[in-house]
Amino acid sequence: MKLDRVVPWGRSFAEYLSMFNLTESELGRKLLGCGDGPASFNKELTTIGGNVVSVDPVYEFTAAQIRSRIESVYPRIVAEMQKSREKYVWKRLRDVKHLGEVRMRAMKAFLADYESGFREGRYVKASLPDLPFTGRQFDLALCSHLLFLYSDQIDVKNHIEGMKELCRVAGEVRVYPLVALGGGLSPHVEPVTEALEEAGISVSLEHVEYEFQKGATKMLVARNSA
Repeated sequence: MKLDRVVPWGRSFAEYLSMFNLTESELGRKLLGCGDGPASFNKELTTIGGNVVSVDPVYEFTAAQIRSRIESVYPRIVAEMQKSREKYVWKRLRDVKHLGEVRMRAMKAFLADYESGFREGRYVKASLPDLPFTGRQFDLALCSHLLFLYSDQIDVKNHIEGMKELCRVAGEVRVYPLVALGGGLSPHVEPVTEALEEAGISVSLEHVEYEFQKGATKMLVARNSA
C-alpha cells in the first residue's frame, strides 16, 4: 500500500453502535473490526473494557505517517463533501462542518491510541481475503464502509472471498453500508448472498437506525449455522 493513495476517514464509536445495531451485551463479545482505518471504535471500546481487534492495511504505517496523511487530505475531503452534500442525510450530523469535527475527533482518538494498541495486538496490518486469525476466533466481525460500498473497485469474486473469510474467523458478520459509492444497492449483494447460502451460511438484510449516505439504512448479517 502506498500512503499517498490512502484517504483516512475515521468514524466514531457512536456511529459504529448505530451502523451495526450493537447492544451492550454484544460489546462484551470478542469483536473484529475489518477495514477500521483511523476509527475510534477500538480505542473507545477498549477503554470501557471491551475486547476488539482492528485490521486494516493502513496499519503498516506509523502514527506520525498516518497523522501527516490525515492533515494532508482532510481539507480536500471536507471540500468534496460540501460539493456533494445533497447525497447525504443531515440529521445526526448537522452539516459538513459538524461532520468534519466528528471525524477529526475520532481520528485524533485513534492516533492517541494507535502505538500502544499496535503493540498490544489490537491493530493488525491485514486485508481481505486473507486474515491472520484462526477459525471462529471472534464472536462478531464488523465491516464498515469497505465491502459493497466500493463495488466498482472490488469485484464480485473478491466480495465473495472476503465475506467467506470473515465468516471463517467469526461466528457472525455484519456489513454496512450496502449501497455503492454512486448510490443504490450494490449489485454484489445478491450474488454474495447466494454464495454464502450455498456454503451453509444464513444471510439477512436488517434495518439500522443510522443513515448518512441516502438510502443506506440496512446492513447484511451473515451467521454460521455450524
